[in-house]
Amino acid sequence: MSQIGVFGIIAFLLVFLGVAFIAFKMLKRTVKMAFRLTIVAIILAVAVAGSIALWALGSGSSERPRPTRSR
Repeated sequence: MSQIGVFGIIAFLLVFLGVAFIAFKMLKRTVKMAFRLTIVAIILAVAVAGSIALWALGSGSSERPRPTRSR
């Protein structure tokens, strides 16, 4: 996996962690704790699933297949 791919995965995760933190702080006074934690848990689950998906898709071989016949 290239360094750009790893950076992308980490950036994706950090963005969603930031969104979860902001959502938790914004809902502080308006929503009960259980509902706040449910929303944050959903955001974090999306972040983890997305990071794993990006890692799985990006971890394939980067080499191009060689032709079987030469010209």
